[in-house]
Amino acid sequence: MKVLMFGWEFPPHISGGLGTASFGLTKAMHQLGTDIIFVVPKLYGDEDSSMFTLQDADSVEYRHYDKEVQKLMEKIQYLEIESSLVPYLDPEQYERFLHDYEERTVKNEKYKGSTGFQFSGKYGVNLIDEVNRYAFVAGLIASKQEFDLIHAHDWLTFSAGIAAKEISGKPLVIHVHATEYDRSGENVNQAVFKIEKRGMERADRIITVSKLTRNTLVDKYKINPKKIVTVYNAVEQNETQKQISSIKGVNEKIVTFLGRITFQKGPEYFIEAARKVLKVNPNVRFVMAGSGDMYHGMIERVAQLGIADRFHFTGFLRGDDVIKMYQLSDVYVMPSVSEPFGISPLEAMRSNVPVIISKQSGVSEVLKHAIKIDFWDVDALADSIHAMLNYTSISEMFSRLGKEEVETFKWENSANKVLDVYDTLGLN
Repeated sequence: MKVLMFGWEFPPHISGGLGTASFGLTKAMHQLGTDIIFVVPKLYGDEDSSMFTLQDADSVEYRHYDKEVQKLMEKIQYLEIESSLVPYLDPEQYERFLHDYEERTVKNEKYKGSTGFQFSGKYGVNLIDEVNRYAFVAGLIASKQEFDLIHAHDWLTFSAGIAAKEISGKPLVIHVHATEYDRSGENVNQAVFKIEKRGMERADRIITVSKLTRNTLVDKYKINPKKIVTVYNAVEQNETQKQISSIKGVNEKIVTFLGRITFQKGPEYFIEAARKVLKVNPNVRFVMAGSGDMYHGMIERVAQLGIADRFHFTGFLRGDDVIKMYQLSDVYVMPSVSEPFGISPLEAMRSNVPVIISKQSGVSEVLKHAIKIDFWDVDALADSIHAMLNYTSISEMFSRLGKEEVETFKWENSANKVLDVYDTLGLN
């Protein structure tokens, strides 16, 4: 079986969970014998261009990056399409990004994909325009490639998946990792909502990363539940024993938030809980690792609360720095307002770190050995952090059992379930 897969985030550049999930799933599917053509926008806006050089559709030279990624890229067909689609930006943020980017790269006025396609003209004037351009390229690729089905990850690629389906007549599977309701609450962007809904309606099958997300599709998008299947995410197991030299440098306990600093992730609840913990235990340091549109607001809030000497903002972390942050942590917290799944708690548990997660996360459906609180219950969050820091037997129990539990979350299992979804399309 050969799959034409559209994404908008993939190593070596990862801004969030979608890139991690795309890599883990693609690697496992390939190991199970599935041929994959993975198509991804080339331009992300903040990548280090020294990290990789694209030579052609089948040969990618990597520099200074993970060997596991390089091994996979030597085995699958990987197409980069020059595009200004950028991970995790809403339409308004995209306009600001595009203005800044075009000032830096005035000379860049052509689309040139790794397949040899050339597209004249400037980048789309807005995010929706760029989504449509990506769909146009997808149609051209579909007309020149041989494949059995189409798999599109999240809303930025749904139009591309539909275009490929119309050109090829092949079935379309869409993979919903998050919805506009997760990103924006009830203040949804209607243009994004319409693209999501159209993709869901045109898809032959829909994969969601949790029952929480499945319910959102049924309740908010009015999608037939019979064509929706939940396949939970997993975590890379080959790094379980990976140890990186890290020196803590402080005697205090460290509590970590690692993720995008946006509405969806609930960073403000982490800060308010930190204030309560510090009132009774000042010998704790809190770390907020990540970036996002609420970054500066959170720094200001920490300053207003007078806890800046106990709080650290690291900015966006990647690669070994992420592993090092987990290894330095005594407690990991994910207080997400709406988290379709949440891979980061699994990564923390893999590093023997006890975790506290919100009940409003998909991963809470499958994790047994994690403390679960409502995202808005700052008192419960503070009490849970305090207990983990001060009762050694509790934290050790969650660390040990959590480590054992996370070893059952394998991408091979997720990949097999995705292939089961493919099988329902009657391709054989």
